[in-house]
Amino acid sequence: MRPSRTLATALRVLTQLRHDPRTIALLLGVPCLLMALLRWLLDERPEQLDALGAPLLALFPFITMFLVTSVTMLRERVSGTLERLLTTPIGKLDLLLGYGLAFAVVAGLQVSLVSALSLGPLGVDVAGPVALVVLVAVIDALLGVALGLLVSAFATTEFQAIQFLPAIVFPQLMLCGLLIPRRELPGTLEAVSDLLPLSYAMDAMISLAASSEVTGGLRDNIAVTAGAALVALILAAGTLRRRSA
Repeated sequence: MRPSRTLATALRVLTQLRHDPRTIALLLGVPCLLMALLRWLLDERPEQLDALGAPLLALFPFITMFLVTSVTMLRERVSGTLERLLTTPIGKLDLLLGYGLAFAVVAGLQVSLVSALSLGPLGVDVAGPVALVVLVAVIDALLGVALGLLVSAFATTEFQAIQFLPAIVFPQLMLCGLLIPRRELPGTLEAVSDLLPLSYAMDAMISLAASSEVTGGLRDNIAVTAGAALVALILAAGTLRRRSA
């Protein structure tokens, strides 16, 4: 592993994203518009806005980063760019960390922008430390990045990559506790929910929205979410291989 190669990969990916205005709009503009729409919908129900605002600060980056990362990485695979890079001295770890670093920068920018808007002008109130709210949102965005890198190996077209969104994201969305508290789920579904990483990110955000206390359970939820992202990145590394001799 060489940091220069990792940085070169990250800069190349960021340059590609910079020249794609639709992707930039999806990453930076759409989450802000959705939070503004939520504020408008719940204008007369501030308590619901506060209850939903913090979890959605983590959910929107997770979804958008998963979508953009999976499609971008698939383009690298089907265009032959990844194949050509693997014939050079650059290592798999350099490539993976380069992609991860690039999308981490974008995720940080996205979360910072949406958090500043939501916790500022839109008036979303959280009881916990704002720094922890932002941290959990960034980690959840990185989880989306890692899962996007992983599933891109199992798609051959961009349409197939997008099809993974309902398969990977929607079940987690339904069982993460945002719609129904996880403790109120049927036993089997609660057990499934315990296996889904998004559940722990939502638990952390719900805790931060309701309490200023930094408990051991909160720290555990953050650690599990970060650990799941790391495991997904390790699995994604196994998909970085040459397809020709």
